[in-house]
Amino acid sequence: MSRKSVLKAAALALPVPLLAAGAASGAGTEATAATSPPPLTPYCDDGDDPTPEQMEGPYFKPNSPRRTSLIEPGVVGTRLTVIGHVFGLDCRPVPGVLLDFWQADANGAYDNTGYRLRGHQFTDASGGYRLSTIVPGLYPGRTRHIHVKAQAPNRPVLTTQLYFPGEPRNNTDPIFDAALLMTVRTVAGGREGSFDFVLNVTSAPTPTPTGTAPGGTWAPGTAYPAGARVTYGGLGYRCLQAHTAQVGWEPPRAPALWAAD
Repeated sequence: MSRKSVLKAAALALPVPLLAAGAASGAGTEATAATSPPPLTPYCDDGDDPTPEQMEGPYFKPNSPRRTSLIEPGVVGTRLTVIGHVFGLDCRPVPGVLLDFWQADANGAYDNTGYRLRGHQFTDASGGYRLSTIVPGLYPGRTRHIHVKAQAPNRPVLTTQLYFPGEPRNNTDPIFDAALLMTVRTVAGGREGSFDFVLNVTSAPTPTPTGTAPGGTWAPGTAYPAGARVTYGGLGYRCLQAHTAQVGWEPPRAPALWAAD
């Protein structure tokens, strides 16, 4: 059993009802045994390599709505719930990670005029996330997949894709990477998948907020709507996605949230 698996079980033992309800079988037993996280080495030597990067593709759009469910009126298809955690290289869960998902509909088409089947969320205190969506359809040249961008505070963006096991087109899709396969099972009312991201980050003390940025109007703790404008370090920035600012998400360090004017 990898150290990350033990830590995941311990995280699932926390009072996070939604995530605990969708945890993989056996997690409860592991959580009982793991009353406290095991000691960590500077780098986990248990196969927890960073999640591979993949191409963004032509259909990404910034400014997606913040939501954990992509199900809305008019969305049809097999229901799919994806749950998991985000870990760093030191096997510790990473809270506050921005996860931006987008995908095709059941017919294999992307919504390029609005934000159907697009949305972003942040990992919780245990590094967990939960996404409610549908199984994406097929279109020429590709197997089924879900796009995602993941960014820890004050770190670069990881752009990748998630795949479904047992798909015939996995063998012919030139982009497919087996390391990005979700664990998927059939459940009442649809399907349930799980995937844990590993980011190329290690735990570090969080800087203490200092208030307004030098020479700028951006400030941690402020709820910024999409389209809001701030200044930081003498430059102007436009908010791409509604969020509450925190240290590590300064405009020049969070391209998924801010664009320079």
